[in-house]
Amino acid sequence: MMDVYAYISVVFLLAGFVQGLTGFGSALVAIPILTLFIDVKEAVPLTVLNGLVISLVLSLQLKKNIMWDKIFPLLAGIVPGILTGMTILKNVSSANIKFCLGIMLIAYGFYGLRYHIRQRKLFRIWGCLAGFGSGAIGAAFAAGGPPAIIYLTLTGRSKNEIKATLAFFFLINSIMTAAAHAAGGLTTRQVLYDFSVSFIFLLLGIYTGIWCYRKFKTEGYRKIVLLFLIITGILMIVHI
Repeated sequence: MMDVYAYISVVFLLAGFVQGLTGFGSALVAIPILTLFIDVKEAVPLTVLNGLVISLVLSLQLKKNIMWDKIFPLLAGIVPGILTGMTILKNVSSANIKFCLGIMLIAYGFYGLRYHIRQRKLFRIWGCLAGFGSGAIGAAFAAGGPPAIIYLTLTGRSKNEIKATLAFFFLINSIMTAAAHAAGGLTTRQVLYDFSVSFIFLLLGIYTGIWCYRKFKTEGYRKIVLLFLIITGILMIVHI
């Protein structure tokens, strides 16, 4: 029977593959499985550290494709969003919010698969709102990607531009979160040891996912993203 470090390595091999392929989803894959055999206070900071590495690799790989006109509005909204999310976490049932968000993601995903989502001219305020939503949802229950993902898929831009912008946005978010974990004493020696064990498997997963990603055209990539949004919504509801 595999020991705990073998399980951790396999989990991040899979998580790295998913995010290497889609540009998001590593935490969604990792945290529910990790918490089956390690404490959540160890699983969350470990996943954040690995997520930081994933986003850094993808950002460097696709740096020429980052849509700076879209990233700045997202970043402008994230800090007030995080503060709001912390307030929500203290005062509102996160289960109710996750249920509503899960239904929204499932509906959006099925709509996008059934009908072609037309490119829209999005003003900067929508980027700020998406960043705000990502920050709030991330702070409330560690699943802040969907608002930014929906915002970027509505731009109608290429798969490289969408994935690169997502990666850079998640990189900044991961840096802020990892710093907060370190300051709060959550990044323990055990977490750092787990990270050192899983790091090589994470990289293997990332580059395998990137290799598969290159096989898809923009429309195929869009459908994969929509499918993963549906899966995200289902898992949010199931894990309430």
